[in-house]
Amino acid sequence: MNSRIAVIQMTSGGVLEDNLRVADRLVREAASAGARLVLLPENFALFDSARLRELAGRGDEVRARLADLAAGAGVWLVAGSLPLAERPDGTPVPAPRVRAACLVFDETGTLRARYDKRHLFDVDVADAQRRYRESDYIEPGETPVVVETPVGCLGLSICYDLRFAQHYQALRDAGAQLITVPSAFTAVTGEAHWELLLRARAVETQCYLLGADQGGRHANGRETWGHSMIVDPWGEVLGVQTQGEGGVVAEFDRERLRGIREKMPLQMHRKMVSREA
Repeated sequence: MNSRIAVIQMTSGGVLEDNLRVADRLVREAASAGARLVLLPENFALFDSARLRELAGRGDEVRARLADLAAGAGVWLVAGSLPLAERPDGTPVPAPRVRAACLVFDETGTLRARYDKRHLFDVDVADAQRRYRESDYIEPGETPVVVETPVGCLGLSICYDLRFAQHYQALRDAGAQLITVPSAFTAVTGEAHWELLLRARAVETQCYLLGADQGGRHANGRETWGHSMIVDPWGEVLGVQTQGEGGVVAEFDRERLRGIREKMPLQMHRKMVSREA
């Protein structure tokens, strides 16, 4: 049975209530278009690195709002990334750092999975900000995560993870059929690599890739690439939201997924080579 899936694009700012209001509206619009699984972008609730610890202090409140949204819209909601002050085992993250966590809520509002971003964006970029050091305010996670949904087996990732193929292969090995990539790609790196990497990860894992990006010029002066898209396992782009707020809804086609994997059995061939080595 096929299901509709959606990615949401935002241009989040520094006001939590405004961001949550936009997220609520766009998720409900996707649900009205038939989506059963909806992905929000990275930092959807607050686009301000200096205030992540502040937002983490309101973590319970924001999580409750997201649970209500998932239940009210009747969708599986993948909440791109939120700053949390505790690790998955409940131990605190030493201040001033937080965990960047992707939370998955089912259609009843029950929290079903959490993934903490593993690869941190510590790079120099030829834009106005020039220097990015996520490790100054984020503690990395350790473990890839998949979760079973009514749509299919869902693998989780966040933004900079996209450059590390081994993370995506681990998700495929664990049974992933779809993989979410909530992001805030810079305009410079996005123009160069966003679509290229999404399509490459889709082809090599033979999964549907859902890339929900921030898109536009933010109040703090940063510019993000946008071009949120859904890519099928053959690398075909099924829809794109270029800039600004909006969304993309597409069909998750189980038969197409099965056919691609049967005709080109990459997993079997990879395991055969591993045994021979």
